This record gives sequence, C-alpha cells and structure tokens, in this order.
Amino acid sequence: MDRNAKLPETEGGTILFNTDPIIIKHHYEVDYLHSYAQDSPFFVGLTKGKLMGSHCTGCGRRYATPRGHCMECGEPTEWVEIPGEGRVHTFTTCHFGGEAFLKETPFTLVMVEFDGVDTLFLSRLIGAKPEEVKIGMPIRARFLRNCKFKPTDVYFVPM
Repeated sequence: MDRNAKLPETEGGTILFNTDPIIIKHHYEVDYLHSYAQDSPFFVGLTKGKLMGSHCTGCGRRYATPRGHCMECGEPTEWVEIPGEGRVHTFTTCHFGGEAFLKETPFTLVMVEFDGVDTLFLSRLIGAKPEEVKIGMPIRARFLRNCKFKPTDVYFVPM
C-alpha cells in the first residue's frame, strides 16, 4: 500500500493516513487556564488605565516592570502606580513580527524611561512614523478600550 495514501474516514471523523506506522488526523480542542499569579495587579491596572510597577520596601528602587523582590537588595516590593508619561530611551523598527502584529508591520518598539522609575518599560509606539521617532521624545501611555489582559493592552503615543 502507498505510504501516503489517504484511507477512508473512520467512525467519529478521524482520518487514517497510514497504517505502518499509523498516522491519523483527529481534531480536538483544549481550554487553557492561565494564571498571572503575583503579576495580576499589573493587568488589573491596565483595565483601569494605570501602569503598575514595583517599589522596593528596602532600598527604594522602583521598577517599571513589576517584580516580587528587589533585584538589588532582595527585599520584597510593593505595588505602585508609575507615571503614564515618559520619554523614548531607545527604539527599534520591526519589519517582521508574530501573527498578532503582521497587519501592523513595520511597527516601532520603544524602551520607555519614566521620571522617578529606575528601570525601563518595553512597549509599542503608535502614531509616529519610524523616521519621526527620536531618543528623548516625550510619549504617553494609552490603553485598549476592550482589555484582553495582555501586555499589549498598553501602548504609547507621541505627546
């Protein structure tokens, strides 16, 4: 028998493609449960139009991307709202992207620098052509109206 010959459909819609070895096509669906665990307040903040970061209870270091413990001294952190306005620290124009960004290519990714925050925040910059983006450019956060509980629910626009 031809190894690549498609055999008749079996009961329940399973398609048998081969018998040596057996290769079948069988449709199934899976619902995944995913927990943001300790990062949940960050995503709740996005639904309220707020950027939530971390503040170290020991040394006072502020993180734009939240973490449970300080990377400098190891002490626990607490949640704080970080500014919605900042500036471009650095940027890149992406001419290729994952499936979710194909319609947007080319798009600009920026590392955002905030006053009073010790680390940077990675996000998309929308509303500026790649040739218009400059280091130090003032930008402000915007949030999707219909939150999807994803990091892409926040993006930045020029001020």
